[in-house]
Amino acid sequence: MEAALSEIEFLALSENRVSVLALLASERHTRRELADETGASQATLGRILGDFEDRSWVRRESGGYVATATGELVASGFTDLLSTLETERALRPIVEHLPADAMTFDLRRLADATITTPSGTRPNAPVQRVLDMIETAADVRVFSHAFNEQSLTVVQERTAAGQQTFRGVFSRTAIEALAEDSALRERLLALVATDGVEIRLARDELPLAVTVADETVHLLVRDDNGVLQASIDADDPAVLSWADETFERYWTAAEPLDRTEFAE
Repeated sequence: MEAALSEIEFLALSENRVSVLALLASERHTRRELADETGASQATLGRILGDFEDRSWVRRESGGYVATATGELVASGFTDLLSTLETERALRPIVEHLPADAMTFDLRRLADATITTPSGTRPNAPVQRVLDMIETAADVRVFSHAFNEQSLTVVQERTAAGQQTFRGVFSRTAIEALAEDSALRERLLALVATDGVEIRLARDELPLAVTVADETVHLLVRDDNGVLQASIDADDPAVLSWADETFERYWTAAEPLDRTEFAE
């Protein structure tokens, strides 16, 4: 292990080494092309290429350089490690609040996700993020323990205009909270009566707040006290597949919302 760690350190100590090996693993490059791509001097490239040749990671070919099979292996493994660490750093501030048990996909699939956190000037930024998404989506599906006034308003307007279809599975407590306010109850009942809208109530409290807007998955992250910590948006196929499967499971187990139960 010590020898392998030494090689990891060798690469990690130089961004230029990482970049050059990744470039040569993708295709042949001349030294001039490598200089243009990395900004490294010819002297630096000479040292890097010499070190790589000593390790049999690259070979000269047709006036340029290309990675060997083992060089490609190292480049791939190191790129995966970098991606994993970049994902971990992005998730680190909210990891203790992630519903990890319910998120059955590989967390590395969140490498390109957008994470939105509240700030002093925009405390509602994660919620606004999902509102922006559903304002333009043609198809929206939700499984959640909450259904706030802003989301209800946007969905009602979009579906009433025939611009959106909507299916939602909610915890009963979420719908009961809306029904306690007469104005919101009327909006809810109007929404349920709209073509292209179906709402069901989960038999148990839902542990997640997930919106699928077209092909993008939006997850709200709260702490144990229900305080909003962040939102995560991802369009990775594996995350979308997880959201689709989870939605269908909750949808199948839920019961249709009975309008008469919440009417005055």
